[in-house]
Amino acid sequence: MITVVVTIALAFVGYAATYLNGLRLAQRQERLAHLNRQLSDFYGPLFALTEANSRIFGAFMERNARPDGRSPFVHEIPPSPEELAEWRLWVRSVFLPNIQAMRDLVIKHTDLLSEPEMPPILLQLCAHVSGYEITAARWEQGSYDQHLSVVPFPSEELAAYARHGFAGLKQEQGRLLGRRQDG
Repeated sequence: MITVVVTIALAFVGYAATYLNGLRLAQRQERLAHLNRQLSDFYGPLFALTEANSRIFGAFMERNARPDGRSPFVHEIPPSPEELAEWRLWVRSVFLPNIQAMRDLVIKHTDLLSEPEMPPILLQLCAHVSGYEITAARWEQGSYDQHLSVVPFPSEELAAYARHGFAGLKQEQGRLLGRRQDG
């Protein structure tokens, strides 16, 4: 009789352990799948776009800065018509498409945010894009009295947010995949 009770108890314990282990593995797989989506559909593209935008803006500034190295927009002498025309070309061709892509990522993939609420930096990005869209629309109508968005671009803060989010998720992905954390 004791043998039967012990056998049943061991079978039950084995079943419970197998069930709990399977549940833990399923939860881990779900977390990894969600994390992979965060990386591939939001944080990875946002990081790439912010880095590309920062580098191309640096290249623009290198080519178009005043002799003292400052932007025509933060200089005592206002931008010349030629400088403004060059700025409009870069905004329409490069900067506006980049920041619109960033904004679209935010709008389309809010379910992939790591935070429980929308970070203010992403709201500022969205507002900045809208501000530039109205400026560009005025340019299309031939009005060139405005050349900047009414909301400043949160360049450094956004780059830090994207970099930190991407790096943190890559680290967690490595942990879930069982990779060693060197350094």
